[in-house]
Amino acid sequence: MKNPYEIVKARRVTEKSRVLENLQNATGSLSLNRCKTPKAVFEVDMKANKAQIKEAIEEIYAEKKVKVVSVNTITMPVKWRKVRGHMGKTARLKKAVVSFRPGDAIDEKA
Repeated sequence: MKNPYEIVKARRVTEKSRVLENLQNATGSLSLNRCKTPKAVFEVDMKANKAQIKEAIEEIYAEKKVKVVSVNTITMPVKWRKVRGHMGKTARLKKAVVSFRPGDAIDEKA
């Protein structure tokens, strides 16, 4: 098996990922009440599959004793962007939305 830090490159912290993480505390409607599993978004290796991502996350956060319930992956394509009049490309990357057991957390609440 590869090093888990080669499979999981970084935690993705954006506005959308924070909304996804806070869905477990939402109480607005019945559909939001059903979302009780905590979620986190990670940037992963392009060649990693869902089983490898699950094992790597559980190994990285072994001291917190988290259990991964499901992994959803998204491959983000290259996009052309214009910066200061010059055309350039964004990096191609793969994201993984990881769902944990209800009650598990990888962040310390301050």
